[in-house]
Order: sequence, then C-alpha cells, then structure tokens
Amino acid sequence: MQLINKKFLVYVFVSVVLLAVLAGGAYAAFSDKSEVKGVTISVGSADIKLLKELFRGATDSNLADSIQGPSFNSIGQTWTADFPLKVYNNATTPIALSSTAFYETAHDPEELRSYIYVEPLDWADNDGNGIVDPSELSSSYGKKTIVKWKTEGFDFGSMATGEIKGFVLRFSTQNMPTSKQGATGVFDFEISGVAVE
Repeated sequence: MQLINKKFLVYVFVSVVLLAVLAGGAYAAFSDKSEVKGVTISVGSADIKLLKELFRGATDSNLADSIQGPSFNSIGQTWTADFPLKVYNNATTPIALSSTAFYETAHDPEELRSYIYVEPLDWADNDGNGIVDPSELSSSYGKKTIVKWKTEGFDFGSMATGEIKGFVLRFSTQNMPTSKQGATGVFDFEISGVAVE
C-alpha cells in the first residue's frame, strides 16, 4: 500500500512539474516586447551677449561677452548719470535674466560702494538709434547701493530666444560725504542668464 502511495505521490509531483513546464512554455509562446532605441536628448543652452554698438542689431560682429564700462568723473553729492546697454538672448531656450555687482575692497578703499546707487530701467529703443529718449524708458527694477546690488542683485524677468532687451542703468549719489572728495572706486557688474522651460 505504501508503494502505491509513493507511486501516486511521484505521479502527482511529475504531473505538477510537467504542467509548470508547459505553462512556462505557453507563456513564452505568447510573450512579446517592444523597444525604444537611440533616445537622443539635447540640452538647451544659456548664452547671452551684449551689443557693442547699440544702434546695430544682433549680428556676429556686434555681439560680445563683455564690454567696457563707463568712467564717471567729478561726481558730487547729488549726481546722476545713465549707462544704456542691450542684452541679446543667443540661447536655444528662453532665459531668466538677472544682474549682480562685483568689487574688491582694494579697488574701493574709501567705500564709495555704500554711497553710489544704481537703478535699472527698461529701455525700448523704439527708433533703433541707440540713443535713450525719456519717452523710451519705462519700468524701474528698484534702486540699490552697489553693496546691495552685489548681495541682492536685480531680477530682470525672462527673455525669449533671439530677443534683444534694452536697459538703462541710472547711477546716482545721495548726500555723498565731503570726506570722499578725490576718492576713486572700480566696480564690475554681470548680467546672467539661466535657461528656463
């Protein structure tokens, strides 16, 4: 009797294994797959340029990564002067535009950075002559000392690919102390672009 039970158990085991093999074979017979090959991902760029001559367009010969800033001489207690510039979005994507100032204390020993203000204004050069007309100025981005320009910066919003955006940086002083007479400071500033979606 035990021999029959053992044969029966072996028969059941072999049957289960055979069914598993057949089921696996049936699964394999009906399986399928699809593939996506050669996925190409292109990373956008953030590339901004400055126009060298404001009355000309965004041609290769008129675009630069840096330009020489102005020299302001004999400023006084309530002085103001404008510096116009145009930025070109040479990137493949829209960009978020911002600006910060840079300086080394060795180049500003009298700390003029705390007394000189900058106020960026939007400039739409409607006639394309590169000369700022008062009617072409619009939104102000606020007014900050050069110190705050360095630590906080300015946010200029976004620019579309191929767009030219004009700005006027209005430099000024308010109550420059007489102790600063004859002082000189050298400051740099940067316009930055970050690609946005």
